[in-house]
Amino acid sequence: MSFAMVAASVAVWLVALGASVGGGASLVPWVLRHAEREPQAAAEAVAVLRGGTWIGLLERLSVTGALLAGYPEGVAVVVAVKGLGRFSELREHPVASERFVVGTLASLAWSAALGIAGHAVLVSL
Repeated sequence: MSFAMVAASVAVWLVALGASVGGGASLVPWVLRHAEREPQAAAEAVAVLRGGTWIGLLERLSVTGALLAGYPEGVAVVVAVKGLGRFSELREHPVASERFVVGTLASLAWSAALGIAGHAVLVSL
């Protein structure tokens, strides 16, 4: 593999991961704002799901990275870990469940789209 191909592959990885994490940091809150029906319930959900921003960043990094690496099974691992990690909080505070699902789906859709697109570019190099 030539230096140019390695450099192009590294560039694809950096752009895809950066867009996944950075773009998702804007997209997911936008989706959540538009999905919220009751501001008071949203405030309670935010309090329950503390740390959600960091979890979302790591989720997008992991999903996009797994797909770039050609390991789509990694997405299932990320979803399982996230769901199990939040299960007790969601069970105790059902008002947070909708926000959790909407945020997770927005985050997964965005990161998967970038991971798939990036993987397609990598395969074409």
